[in-house]
Amino acid sequence: MDSPPPPPVVVVLAVNGERFELHRDGASGVSPGESLLEFLRSRTRFTGPKLGCGEGGCGACVVLLSTYDAEADEVTHATVSSCLTLVHGLHHRAVTTTEGLGSSRSGLHAVHERFAGFHASQCGYCTPGMCMSLAGALVGAEGKEKGAAAARPQPPEGFSRLTAAEAERAVAGNLCRCTGYRPIADACKSFAADVDLEDLGLNCFWKKGDANVSKLPPYKEGSIAKFPEFLKDEIRASLGIHRSTSSASVGSVSSWHQPRNVEEYYKLIDSVSPDESRTKVVVGNTSSGVYREAEVYDRYIDLRAIPELNSVSKDAKGVDIGAATSISQVTKILRGEGNSYKDVVFCKIADHMEKVASHFVRNMASLGGNLIMAQRDGFASDIATVLLAAGSSVHIQVSSERMNLTLEQFLDMPPCDCKTLLLSIYIPHCTPGGFSSSFESVNKAGDKSASSLLFETYRAAPRPHGNAVSYLNSAFLAKLSSDETSGNCILEKLCLAFGAYGTQHAIRATNVENLLVGKPITASLLLEACAVLKKTIVPVEGTRHAAYRSSLATAFLFSFIYPITEGTFKPVEAIHLNGHIISDNNGYLNHGPDTHVDVSPKGINNVKSDLHSNDCILESSKQVVEVNEDYLPVGIPTKKVGAELQASGEALYVDDIPSPKDCLHGAIVYSIKPLAHVKSIELNSSLEQLKTVVIVTAKDIPKGGSNVGANTIFGPEPLFGDPVTQCAGEPLGIVVAETQKIANIAASQALVNYSTEKLDAPILSIEEAVRRCSYFETLPFLLPQNIGDFSKGMAEADQKIYSAEVNLHSQYYFYMETQTALAIPEEDNCMVVYSSSQCPETAQETIAQCLGLPCHNVRVITRRVGGGFGGKAVRSIPVATACALSAFKLQRPVRIYLDRKTDMIITGGRHPMKICYSVGFKSDGDITALHIELLINAGMTKDVSLIIPHNFIEALKKYNWGAFSYDARICKTNIATRSAMRGPGEVQGSYVAEAIIEHVAAVLSTDANLIRQRNLHTVESLTLYYSECMEDALGYTLPSICNQLITSSNYQHHLEMIQSFNKSNKWKKRGLSIVPIVHKFLSRPTPGKVSILNDGSIAVEVGGIELGQGLWTKVKQMAAFGLGQLWADRSQELLERVRIIQADTLSVIQGGWTTGSTTSESSCEAVRCACNILVDRLKPLKEQLQEKQGTVSWDELISQAKMVGVDLSARELYVPGASGSYLNYGAAASEVEIDLLTGATTILRSDLIYDCGQSLNPAVDLGQVEGAFVQGIGYFMNEEYVTSSDGLVVSDGTWTYKIPTVDTIPKQFNVKLLNSGFHKKRVLSSKASGEPPLLLAASVHCATREAIKAAREYHCSTSGSSPPFFDLEVPAIMPTVKEMCGLDNVDKYLESLCSK
Repeated sequence: MDSPPPPPVVVVLAVNGERFELHRDGASGVSPGESLLEFLRSRTRFTGPKLGCGEGGCGACVVLLSTYDAEADEVTHATVSSCLTLVHGLHHRAVTTTEGLGSSRSGLHAVHERFAGFHASQCGYCTPGMCMSLAGALVGAEGKEKGAAAARPQPPEGFSRLTAAEAERAVAGNLCRCTGYRPIADACKSFAADVDLEDLGLNCFWKKGDANVSKLPPYKEGSIAKFPEFLKDEIRASLGIHRSTSSASVGSVSSWHQPRNVEEYYKLIDSVSPDESRTKVVVGNTSSGVYREAEVYDRYIDLRAIPELNSVSKDAKGVDIGAATSISQVTKILRGEGNSYKDVVFCKIADHMEKVASHFVRNMASLGGNLIMAQRDGFASDIATVLLAAGSSVHIQVSSERMNLTLEQFLDMPPCDCKTLLLSIYIPHCTPGGFSSSFESVNKAGDKSASSLLFETYRAAPRPHGNAVSYLNSAFLAKLSSDETSGNCILEKLCLAFGAYGTQHAIRATNVENLLVGKPITASLLLEACAVLKKTIVPVEGTRHAAYRSSLATAFLFSFIYPITEGTFKPVEAIHLNGHIISDNNGYLNHGPDTHVDVSPKGINNVKSDLHSNDCILESSKQVVEVNEDYLPVGIPTKKVGAELQASGEALYVDDIPSPKDCLHGAIVYSIKPLAHVKSIELNSSLEQLKTVVIVTAKDIPKGGSNVGANTIFGPEPLFGDPVTQCAGEPLGIVVAETQKIANIAASQALVNYSTEKLDAPILSIEEAVRRCSYFETLPFLLPQNIGDFSKGMAEADQKIYSAEVNLHSQYYFYMETQTALAIPEEDNCMVVYSSSQCPETAQETIAQCLGLPCHNVRVITRRVGGGFGGKAVRSIPVATACALSAFKLQRPVRIYLDRKTDMIITGGRHPMKICYSVGFKSDGDITALHIELLINAGMTKDVSLIIPHNFIEALKKYNWGAFSYDARICKTNIATRSAMRGPGEVQGSYVAEAIIEHVAAVLSTDANLIRQRNLHTVESLTLYYSECMEDALGYTLPSICNQLITSSNYQHHLEMIQSFNKSNKWKKRGLSIVPIVHKFLSRPTPGKVSILNDGSIAVEVGGIELGQGLWTKVKQMAAFGLGQLWADRSQELLERVRIIQADTLSVIQGGWTTGSTTSESSCEAVRCACNILVDRLKPLKEQLQEKQGTVSWDELISQAKMVGVDLSARELYVPGASGSYLNYGAAASEVEIDLLTGATTILRSDLIYDCGQSLNPAVDLGQVEGAFVQGIGYFMNEEYVTSSDGLVVSDGTWTYKIPTVDTIPKQFNVKLLNSGFHKKRVLSSKASGEPPLLLAASVHCATREAIKAAREYHCSTSGSSPPFFDLEVPAIMPTVKEMCGLDNVDKYLESLCSK
């Protein structure tokens, strides 16, 4: 009898309980390289998971993956990055997206409702991923996994089994650019049984003092990720089939393979030559997040079905772990969860592994894959370093030969290829009796005295809780003994492992080991060891921060060895793990030279994993807001419009719109040359089979159109670099293909023929632009006036500083949603474009000009934007225009969603600047004169750079400089165009003011905060500096704010505590600083349209775009207030009847730009004016009805109005006039702690007071203040913007560009919104909040400078020299701080000890 044919369905998975099939015959159209995210977003209706980076670095795409073990009848759950997970590898798995938790129609889940209620969603693009990270933590804590239930007691009703610390850590790997994380952490902690609900921040569930879990949306265990019964049945039924099948392949027979044993793997490898097939071997596929795929593979080999690669065996000597075991599972194995025996060295290794990537990557990434990347690709692996120190070995097979190698031998092998299969990793137990057999060191001590084992791991990286590659990592293992005669500590055996510092792989510093072993440990020996180590840890040429990385090696060795120098060590027969707990900090050393090493049994027994402790990332927060009820519902902290939809994945962004029939996808081809002729652009011929359609260039612009990609009041800029490209990163064309992935690969491999013949050298710096006089002309009417006579002011000064310099670098927007557009051709040469844009009307005009069409033929629609910060203004227009051009040429729909790398390279960012200042001042600190020379790098085109000098100077004028003058020039260079970014120019101007103040204070040897206070404006000087704003004494709230801040933050007491702390700590120093701001606002004309429909519902359209700033929320409240004025007693609740409609350029004209923080209030005022028109029309009718029937409801009024022909639609263009310009004020006090050994900075506390006038919505404004402040922390402290020698952006993804995370914000974060009362010229007395708080983040930078100053003063005092003034770079990243404290501070300290 013939055997039955193979089943047509080879991959079956469930998504949110629904069954999906991928067919063997290719009918499903799912390629083997398709990610789960691509599958979800293109082949299901579930678009909640978003593409934020494609690297596993942001968390926007997180989903919950569930696996059913039929034999054990158990379901396990793990969060994963769907952008890295291959869908063909998910046979018989269940996927839960945020839609699977609940929806607005079927009922929202408590996770969704609490995120919305705690105001934890702004633009909302990151929110679905945040929700799923929390959901994964909730499921994990429910105790469903074997052996975990006993450790988790039943929580009180409404809570989960999570602790508050675990709840915070659940989202530690997720990025958010809007909220500042504090409300997200509060939403997560609301599920924790050990949280005090009163400690949680502003929310919609209770008022302060009235917190109760019963007021929260209820949470019930078992409500997340129920494994479908139909899939369980299929899994049970398939068990016998799988066992009898010799080889499994999924998808196309020749494309996806899943060998069942090692022999089958080698048969597959040998079956096709490398020249015939491009093969990728995968387990979790997370390597694609590190090394972006630039080619399409013919076949994939999935190793997860090989039992040998998944096995775990333990014995008395150690544990052998299969190479395909996930890193998360390895940490559980090492901690011995579910077993009575716990090896504390293993726990330390596990703790360090928790710093690798994020939880949703570790859940898929394999231990073997990490080591293979380290061995083959030079990946900066923490795991390789730690396992090297622990004496690990590996079991590999090369073709038919198996062998055991030490990890050191494995790393030194030639790079592995597919012929080499890593089978398992063996990690030995380490005991005081001796190292494992993997070590070849000999016992040089030669004595039999009592001994102890010391094991430590270290890393220095930009983020404390992982999700960042180390600058350097290390792990040390030592066997110690004490000479009974001398009492000296002696190292019997030693292993020193270092990695990630700019080397091919982790290494052992054997020369240092040999130097230290067998000798009494003294300061002089340690100094000698540090000198040898410096010669050993030498990064390869071109490694950034090379000297810093080398200094970390000596710092870590010092931290490990010094506490056990002469007189500080008492041996005990035990393993010692006291000291730096790697999971507690990240480059923050817990012991220094004065630490006593506790190796007592009690100290050992108390060792525990910090990741399982109850230490929260954030210590406390306080929000003080005043609710104004004069204009209800305006003024109340209602939740953001659409927040629940954002959390549940129902909110639609441009890339969520279903693709129309025959839709194509585009990807930008950009220049990699800063100045060159573009001779030709061609596709790589090897990609012809990938269904690439065409390359669209400037030659395809239709007759009558023009090569224009953006337009401002200062002029146009080209869409494509043709015939000459003016910068690296300039778009040259767009590749259009059948899928986004194919388009991206084709664009990355496009062959561009350049020529630099007859072209000058490019201008790549401000200095070169000055030398060659390359400037854009400044417009005098945009420039503020000088004040007073600078020469006279300098003559009055007692002291002077001449030509001091400040250099400021760029910052990338890092909106979570990259630039995106969808263009759909329509009849009669019309085009509909969906664009994620802050200025759709300008996009309409530009697209029309490019295509040679009238504007009424182009309709641009923007519903919501996934973060903008200025980057979705002018810089969004070229993407929308290129998309429209492609659709117009091909007469098919085209959509573009830029990958993160391309977005970072072509979009530009904040303006780099060079500032020179000369300042005169009295001996008492009064400043008499200031002159500024301002040079701004605009890049290749004007964009809006001509307004930057104005913004810079207006922000700089926050202090009374006496006589003030300046000269500003805007440099034209061959770098990507810079554009407006949140607080454009104002951030730099405000910071430079602080730099000047601090310089003056340094010269006078006084507290910088005293100089600040002395030079705050009086009402009179403020009027002189900001004459057009006409501020009175009552409105000038800055002096009061500063006084309140000094009182509320207990400034003087904290200053004394800091001074005491700094005196008693050699290796940690603290600093405190207060920074004020004066911010000038300018409102612009904005339209508003209000329409009352037949059923009494209200539709509102405004020119402003919802970017996450709560514009729709405030407008909705204003519409309800405006129409509610018909009833003096406010008896009609209209808020829930109002709906805000997406922006449409053919519906609301003169929409303008949503920038500059004031569009929300301008839109509100336009709507209020439109409502007033409707009220005037309806009021007579209402009065008539009242005379007849007494009371009139809204529904009755609208019904009658419709019958008698009242016009129920009104439009108004709000033109601010003289009242459009006003000042706003705020101040922040920040306290930081720096680690002198690593340069790590911890923000201990920040207190902010911000004047919001009478807030239109305190919850929205609070979110803007916190989010802007944290974004400012990124600029001043974290975000290193690196370019190549050609000006091409190098920090082009989440691996290299580090925005703040929940573990880098202030541990104590306190914000007060000041209600400064009635302002007759403001919109219902309100003030804007979107941008000014970003300027306040300079307080963190200034506090860091104070801490460095304390460090330098201490070391200068020990050397007898005086500390010079120093300039602290922006951003003050770890290498910068360490350099300011002294890269050789360990050496100098040891030298001082040796000289005594």
